[in-house]
Amino acid sequence: MLILGVETSCDETAAAIVRDDRAILANVVLSQLEEHRPFGGIVPEIAARAHLEHVDRLVAEAMNQAGIGFSDLDAVAATGGPGLIGGVMVGVMTAKAIALAAGKPFLAVNHLEGHALTARLTHDLPFPYLLLLASGGHCQLLAVLGVGQYRRLGTTIDDAAGEAFDKVAKMVGLGYPGGPLVQKAADHGDPNRFALPRPMKGKPGCDFSFSGLKNAVRLLVETLAQPLSEQDAADVCAAFQAAVADSIGDRTRRAIAQFRQDWPQGRHVVVAGGVAANTALRAMLEKVAAEAGLTFLAPPLGLCTDNAAMIAWAGIERFRLGLTDSLDFAPRPRWPLDPAAPKARGAGIKA
Repeated sequence: MLILGVETSCDETAAAIVRDDRAILANVVLSQLEEHRPFGGIVPEIAARAHLEHVDRLVAEAMNQAGIGFSDLDAVAATGGPGLIGGVMVGVMTAKAIALAAGKPFLAVNHLEGHALTARLTHDLPFPYLLLLASGGHCQLLAVLGVGQYRRLGTTIDDAAGEAFDKVAKMVGLGYPGGPLVQKAADHGDPNRFALPRPMKGKPGCDFSFSGLKNAVRLLVETLAQPLSEQDAADVCAAFQAAVADSIGDRTRRAIAQFRQDWPQGRHVVVAGGVAANTALRAMLEKVAAEAGLTFLAPPLGLCTDNAAMIAWAGIERFRLGLTDSLDFAPRPRWPLDPAAPKARGAGIKA
């Protein structure tokens, strides 16, 4: 079985060909970092126009790398949401056009499910498992029970971890995107020089909060000589990164306790999403999982950030179950994995 995946939900335009034996025949990703860098963040209109300009070429490149034609495909999958709606529309319409012209089924994939199932692409992981999904727009702890079957154990009540990394990078003058820049600076910093809060640590439940930590960093930066020296910036980043890791570690411990109680057959803790590329966070989660006697898994770094291989794989998982979508599918800016989960107070659209 061969599936073409198309991903256009944010600021990466991507196309991939994945086979049902987990072989990735092509995985092409075009970053839009240079287009958005002058603005210090993602501009939705610029992102949508860039997707429109490049998606056809990237699909052709993926098909050429895989050495196949559209007639060889079994189905066409695209991110149907959640995401920046202009970009999602570009990918969905592209995939629908290919599916219609080639006479193939169309699959609308939840972008978050793409991240959630990546560990099954890379490690052939059995259900159920506990997932930390951490990215620029989401920070959730979920029990992954099956394809389309998720139970949310915790979510952010304000900001996502990735968004906090971006904002802190801007505060200390590192630029955009913040995640890798903060980690690089933190590698040369002293995490113990500055005391920062550990949001939600020790509190009941598994929810996250990062807005107060961001404000604490802002107040700290204002007390330091301006512009920040390289060492001051490194120490702030190290303290911030340690606070995020400690907070997420605490929340994950609580989620593990609930997960083991409700699904005792589960043996794995998985991290996915762009923030999963952070080595300090990975080290913390590996420690927390080991303490509980569980195995920690993380996808390769190239499959943590947005990519189309995960969309193609999620398409394979759905297609195996006979789940396809009609060509009147409407792109969704919001698409929770666990729609039955209660809305978290203060979380707004991130709930």
